[in-house]
Amino acid sequence: MRPRTRVLLLAAVFALLQLANVTGRDTPDSKNYLSYALSLTGADKREAAAATIDWFCAGRASIAHREQNVNVVRFHAPDPAPEVVRECREREWRQVEARLAAGQTGGHTVPFMPERFMRIFEVRPGFPVFLAPFVALFGVTWGAWAAGVVVTCAGGVLAFLVLRALAVSVPLALTGQALFLVLPCGTTAMRPMSEGLLLALTLAALWGCALVLQGHRTRAGLALVGAALLALFTVKHSQALFLGLCLAGAGAAVAVRRRWRGLPPGRGVVVLAGTGCAGVFGTVLLARLLHYPSVSESVQDLLTDHFARPDRERPWAEFFQLQGNFWTEWLRRQLWEPVFVSFLAAGVPGALRRPAFGAFLVAAACTGFLNQAGHPDINIWGDRLITLAWLLPVLGVPLLLEPVVRRAVVPAQGAPVGLAR
Repeated sequence: MRPRTRVLLLAAVFALLQLANVTGRDTPDSKNYLSYALSLTGADKREAAAATIDWFCAGRASIAHREQNVNVVRFHAPDPAPEVVRECREREWRQVEARLAAGQTGGHTVPFMPERFMRIFEVRPGFPVFLAPFVALFGVTWGAWAAGVVVTCAGGVLAFLVLRALAVSVPLALTGQALFLVLPCGTTAMRPMSEGLLLALTLAALWGCALVLQGHRTRAGLALVGAALLALFTVKHSQALFLGLCLAGAGAAVAVRRRWRGLPPGRGVVVLAGTGCAGVFGTVLLARLLHYPSVSESVQDLLTDHFARPDRERPWAEFFQLQGNFWTEWLRRQLWEPVFVSFLAAGVPGALRRPAFGAFLVAAACTGFLNQAGHPDINIWGDRLITLAWLLPVLGVPLLLEPVVRRAVVPAQGAPVGLAR
């Protein structure tokens, strides 16, 4: 079977498995992205609100129905779905109607939240632009599901391409694709949120780094990194800033290490570091020119529960105190269930097998920690903010297994055992 066929077959199996959960994957923020996408298809505020609320409430009802079916006390009670839908619609429409009546009618999003909060989503057109064609073609429910399948499968394919660019064998590259799909990064990417695109675009940037460092297609690799940074700006500009900063830092670290060992830094490393710096300066400049919400505004959003309370007088002091509390509790939970840290520990030695690329891989994974540090909220579902850190085991574990597979394959092909060693 050809490698392309294997990749597509694995993606097709994953897509079929996702039919188990067509609804109920949404989060409150999903309403903002969906209403934005609906406005891009030509819907007015009330049409977008009606379609979004119906979809959101249907998801809540689906979850309530499934939970009651397995409730050992209430499994034989009447279906709660109709009541859940009614209450959900009343609650959502009450909030939207009040804000529309108060004049909160600007922008693309439906006013589910205060205007200052909605401004954060107004400057993230990337995911709504991606979502809009699916919604227009398949409707809201199946469109949101199909968009999740496409972006998640694309992430898996990109993981495969990154590993193949590093000359990793096809079976191990397929392992990377499978890891992306089955680990929490795949689960998170399937949700109607921006994380799926963030993961795919970060993998595209790593693919570009691999091409540059291998020296085969330097221009194409640089173009890929630059395009990924630009696209990330439209999806979530803070992520473009984080990735540019981390790529620049990785390039500087590799160059210093090589200089310390008496070696030239390498043209590929230098240009990648320069591209990262350009991404940082370009993101900061564009964000200011377009009057995007500032970092201080993001901190106020966090500390005031999405502007439901008055602004804090000393936001940064409280923010850094919360940071300490958050990471202490986060570490306690990780030590309690060390699945995540175990996968990270497996990914690091794999990354170190390719020191130059490994530095850029670790840097990309660090953007997940930076993203989480910007939002130290322990209650956010499923650690989705840190999900980019899962890219380290997705690519690092196949790199770690590479010598093991090579030693196993070479003797089987009739080569001397000594050669296999």
